[in-house]
Amino acid sequence: MENQKKSEPLNKNLALVCGTVVMLCIIILIAFSNKSTPSNSVNNNTSNNVDNNVPTQPQQQQGGNQPTGPVDVSADDDPFLGDKNAPVTIIEFSDFQCPFCRKLYKETLPQIKKEYIDTGKAKFVYRDFPLAFHSAAMPAAQGAECADDQGKFWEMHDKIFEEQEKQGSGTVQFTADDVKKWAGEIGLNTSEFSQCLNSEKYKSEVEKDIADGTAVGVRGTPATFINGRLVSGAQPFPAFKTIIDEELKKLGK
Repeated sequence: MENQKKSEPLNKNLALVCGTVVMLCIIILIAFSNKSTPSNSVNNNTSNNVDNNVPTQPQQQQGGNQPTGPVDVSADDDPFLGDKNAPVTIIEFSDFQCPFCRKLYKETLPQIKKEYIDTGKAKFVYRDFPLAFHSAAMPAAQGAECADDQGKFWEMHDKIFEEQEKQGSGTVQFTADDVKKWAGEIGLNTSEFSQCLNSEKYKSEVEKDIADGTAVGVRGTPATFINGRLVSGAQPFPAFKTIIDEELKKLGK
């Protein structure tokens, strides 16, 4: 009995020590968990909320530096809107599969057209610059050129962008067969169109546009030159208006 009584304080002390150690371990684990949780939570929220197909920047690029000053940009013999003798020339290098080009077409071009193209102050030239990572951009560019053979470049230009817009924002995947279908929907002779597209009749024409754009520093789309002054990306109308008005003022218009 005496030995048992002597061991009781020892057992109590041992239990107290063990309990203290367990509590400390629990506190450390809780502290570590609280420290790491916010980081994981932010990453998870970002991953869940961000749609990788939704454009978050005004331009898609494939590397390199773009010009910072006025450059001599050729309009070539590419399709244009407006008076060919208009004092201001606006040249857009564009990619039919680029969501930012579609944004420019939808939000900015209509205002430019109303205020400057339709009034004879500017002409708008479309040049192709299909980016390598957009598989449908090259057939779409050639398809628009084939439509031009039948006098409907701008109808095809609009159709390609509008069909993608129906599917939401971001990069939309489509094929040459879709381009052929859209050609029929705007009233083109589908047999002639398909023959033109299948033969890659305008591949060299599109490649020339790419070469000309690259030569003046185009590295992404849309890249728009206003009398040689670059507006990079799908900028809002006021950004274009400022430069166009400055160019008109220089010319006394």
